[in-house]
Amino acid sequence: MMELKKDEGLQEYTELKYIDLKAARFEKTIGGFLSLKIADKEYKRINVHRTFPFTNPDLYISVSDEDKKEIGFISDLNLLKSEYKKLIEDELGVRYFTPEITKVINIKEEFGYYYWEVETDAGHRKFTVQSGHNNMKTLNDIQLLIVDVDGNRYKMSDVNSMESKHLKVIGALI
Repeated sequence: MMELKKDEGLQEYTELKYIDLKAARFEKTIGGFLSLKIADKEYKRINVHRTFPFTNPDLYISVSDEDKKEIGFISDLNLLKSEYKKLIEDELGVRYFTPEITKVINIKEEFGYYYWEVETDAGHRKFTVQSGHNNMKTLNDIQLLIVDVDGNRYKMSDVNSMESKHLKVIGALI
């Protein structure tokens, strides 16, 4: 096994790289992608991800290039110029689109799959969830995150507001 010198290898992975927000320019390309220019460097297509999507959604936004190589972090969205902040929030809104379930109409189980019919803040939805704890996560005592078989996410802010027959099904799944 090769030993790394003190200044090689691991050091670059243990330090967070922050984007200089005074030098950064975010733009939408003609094709609708988000781009970034920092000093003499230009990234024609970037990706943004929340590091803490539920607990601190506006802090430590990871920015990577089109090859998924990390460029750096935005420490706080609120430190950005308003037009840049809007561009990034729009991009994150698409990536983290998570309709809020406002009413459960029906949950039916067949062969290890649960078929949901719900009302959400984005309209009427039907989706399928494979049984297993990985697809339903409690965010705290009353909030629930549900991931369907297609990877779409749904959020329920207060599971206690559900009818007891649906609450029993969910209780068995979590």
